[in-house]
Amino acid sequence: MVLINMMKIHEKYMKEAINEAFKALKKDEVPVGAVIVLDGKIIARGHNNKEKTNNPTGHAEINALKKATRKLNSWRLENAILYVTIEPCAMCAGTISQARIKKVVYGANDKKGGAIESNIELYKKPGLNHYPEVESGVLAKECGKIISDYFRKKRDKTKGNITTKM
Repeated sequence: MVLINMMKIHEKYMKEAINEAFKALKKDEVPVGAVIVLDGKIIARGHNNKEKTNNPTGHAEINALKKATRKLNSWRLENAILYVTIEPCAMCAGTISQARIKKVVYGANDKKGGAIESNIELYKKPGLNHYPEVESGVLAKECGKIISDYFRKKRDKTKGNITTKM
């Protein structure tokens, strides 16, 4: 029973992260969204904005972490849970560890850039000063579809713009 209730809670907050991903999609950004929850309340939200800001750190997780640390006036987010639609990359996974996030819950794996379970497995490396708990696969199908549809449309658009020289 507790497991079922926890999954419903995770799905509730992952849906909020998905809403953030759709905000990025509307801005033609890679559609990744994140929310940070503390004591059962969302304290920060973020979505990708690399293109708009011309900033390589404009990832959903980083944007949410910045908002949360400003709100709490502390870089330590020890009891917070981060929900993100896609498995964090190395930069985000490192920042999550530095922020002392208690738990990371993510949707879809990222075979190329994922740094938690799919690729680098950063949190399995010895020597980090903090290892958050990790739960993956929450609404994975929905989270994965948003990003795969986005890149499929980008590829299709690019194909349509190819001109051949004669």
